[in-house]
This record gives sequence, C-alpha cells and structure tokens, in this order.
Amino acid sequence: MPTFILVYILLVSYYMKTILVDAANTFVVDGQVNQEMFKLLEIYPNKKIILTNANDEQLITFGLVNLPYEIFTLKHNPDKIDPKYFETMLESLKLNREDVIYFEHNNEAVKSAESIGIKSYQYNPQAKDLDKLKSFIEGSI
Repeated sequence: MPTFILVYILLVSYYMKTILVDAANTFVVDGQVNQEMFKLLEIYPNKKIILTNANDEQLITFGLVNLPYEIFTLKHNPDKIDPKYFETMLESLKLNREDVIYFEHNNEAVKSAESIGIKSYQYNPQAKDLDKLKSFIEGSI
C-alpha cells in the first residue's frame, strides 16, 4: 500500500468520532447482539466501544462476552448515571468529549454523559427506531 494512502487512513481514523454504545438492553438484548443495530453500526468506519456498568459475573449473565467491539466497564464503581463514570472512561481510553458520541436507553445515563459535554441520544429499545438512531449518528459524526 502506498505511504500516502496509509497516512490518509491514519489521519481520517484519528479525526473520526468514536461511537459509544450502550450494552445491555440496547446493543445486547436477552443475551443476543441486536443484529439490525450491528448492521447499522457497521456502515460507519468509526471506532465503536460498548459501555456497561456490569461486573465480571454480570458480563457473562447479560451475554456481554465475545462482542464485536471493545467493551468498557467500571463494574458499578461508579455507574453510568454518575458523570464520574464518563470522566474516568474518557481518561482511561484517552478520548476527548468532543471526539465521541453516545447512545443509551437509560435517560439518567444520557443526562450524565451530556452533563460533561458528550453528545448523546436516548435510544428507545421498545420502539427499535433505527432510523432515528441513524439520523443521530449521521448528524453527529
């Protein structure tokens, strides 16, 4: 591969926003990956990271193992409803709040992320409205 193409790919991936994805009841439902959501996310070359509160036992119980994307958890210390979760996550993953977008089913977690400046969207797992999710992603990346 020519050097200029490799440099271009590295620069584009460096400047792309990371998509933060809620785990249980959004990306994983009843222990299974939401395949329609997975197909939607795969349209975008952006890095994806799954966020959860789960501890080691819950990761197994909720089916949050062997997922197609990196997973991040603080094992309830604190939970996502606490802005400290997002501050710690950003610091741990060396990300800036301006360089990520987030979608989540829990309104309190959405508000928590927004309180520290992360652009967020509350996904409704009952409605399963992937068109609205797609609009959020495309309007945010």
